Amino acid sequence: MSRTSSSRHPLRLAALGGAALAAVLALTSCGAGGAGSGDASDELKVVATTTQLTDFAAQVGGDDIQLTGLLAPGGSAHHFDPSPADLLALGEADVLIVNGVGLETFVDSAIEASGFDGEIITAANGLDPEMLREVTAEGGGAEEHDHAHEGEAADHADAEHAHDEHAHEAEAEAHDEHAEEEHDHDHGDVNPHIWTSPSNAEGMVSMIAGDLARIDPDHADDYTERADAYVAQLQDLDAWVAAQFENVPAEQRVLVSGHDSLRYYLHDYGIAFAGSILPSFEDNAEPSAAEMDALVASIKERGVKAVFVESSMSPKLAQTIAKEAGVEVVDAEALYADSLGAPDAAEGAVDDGISPDTYIGATVHNTRVILEAWGVEPEPLPASLQE
Repeated sequence: MSRTSSSRHPLRLAALGGAALAAVLALTSCGAGGAGSGDASDELKVVATTTQLTDFAAQVGGDDIQLTGLLAPGGSAHHFDPSPADLLALGEADVLIVNGVGLETFVDSAIEASGFDGEIITAANGLDPEMLREVTAEGGGAEEHDHAHEGEAADHADAEHAHDEHAHEAEAEAHDEHAEEEHDHDHGDVNPHIWTSPSNAEGMVSMIAGDLARIDPDHADDYTERADAYVAQLQDLDAWVAAQFENVPAEQRVLVSGHDSLRYYLHDYGIAFAGSILPSFEDNAEPSAAEMDALVASIKERGVKAVFVESSMSPKLAQTIAKEAGVEVVDAEALYADSLGAPDAAEGAVDDGISPDTYIGATVHNTRVILEAWGVEPEPLPASLQE
């Protein structure tokens, strides 16, 4: 996998200012850190960017890693600014896990400011880029639930678990040659919200597990075992979600969201995309009056039942558009797309051990919220997904 430039950059604490520097020193003296941090010197120090990647890393890494998540629950990578404590953790890390495909525009400057010189794992490299482009370009859900790309994820998993040393060395060399290009994350033709599909999540988890095993061979079997168990859960999750939407007539599976954050989820489960409130992949864009009018018209024409708001967004625009279109707005129980939620963030989340602070919990929550807004009662979860 790619490694940063061989030159090291000193951590620019002086540029942080006296108050910020004091805060960083206080954090380090108290042993504070991000999610799952610890003090064991023999643990691999891992930093992950998004909340989803932090959960994936925790599932795979277990007690063998010291994990810091940069984004907090409810945060969005689209406009994230690392804190002094984030930069300090990154500068001390052995591994940085990123989503890739243009999501983390802050990574280059954070690496430079922190002096990070470890290994970079790009989770998107576990997926077929052509598939990502095709799903992005199609503009909505597939005609029916199609898991054609599951085979691709399985192929990636098999390749990673084989731990082909020569393949990894060649890949590392290729990434070293193109480090600057990799860090530019110039993938404007791909929707970066790749994790919203559980089958995509399988490929991302397998990528993380394979690279952790390569970087830390002493714990390779443990990473592989935990990844296999978690991928089995993701497959059960995928099957459960697919079964739920099969209970909804195809012509009624039409969704409007806050921004275009669920593209891969919609594709996998045959849900048509009628449009988003914000006119881009990002969650801080501003729609024009003409775009809002067009969305209202689309909602009325396609018989959309509800407008959904993501947890990282303000509900005000959604409320306005839903009122004009004469439909329900679902904002009290928002969808967790850009970010996972805080523990027990959703009302009734712990009834069956599910909370949106995990990837599986957030996906179950999102599925239930959509189904209930469409007037469909979700079926019970399989035992394998109940915590």
